[in-house]
Amino acid sequence: MVRMRYMVKEDYQEIRKLWDVIEGFRIRSLDDSLEGIGRFLERNPNMSIVAEDENKIVGSILCGHDGRTGVFYHVCVDPKFRKKGIGRSMAEMALQSLEREKIGTVTLQALSDNKTGNLFWERIGWLRRSEVNYYDYILNSKNVIHINSASEGKDVGE
Repeated sequence: MVRMRYMVKEDYQEIRKLWDVIEGFRIRSLDDSLEGIGRFLERNPNMSIVAEDENKIVGSILCGHDGRTGVFYHVCVDPKFRKKGIGRSMAEMALQSLEREKIGTVTLQALSDNKTGNLFWERIGWLRRSEVNYYDYILNSKNVIHINSASEGKDVGE
């Protein structure tokens, strides 16, 4: 039986294994390192969620906020466990964490070509915004993005 719980830093190795099998997933070398995730969890305690099946992590959401807006990052479910309500349950638990913090708006990013992810978010009632532009400013060029693909991963310097 799959159970949801709050993510802890000690989950990192298993979560990283999960992230490495998710097609189209973007992993940043610094932000998504053990140290980077540890800092994120310290700033946002009891907000990020993992789904476990027989002590194996099969889903995750990094969840945090800036005092005004909540954000979901790295939302994923192992392909073998999809279509079982795990993504929805993790999202609901993370939303409850944000509500406790009096956060009224939550955002997330789904890559345009992530058909599975975009369909999921629309199906569970999230609104796709087309009136905003999203910008990045890279402060550390060592924070390289690795994108998982079906055939092989590739690194993208930004």
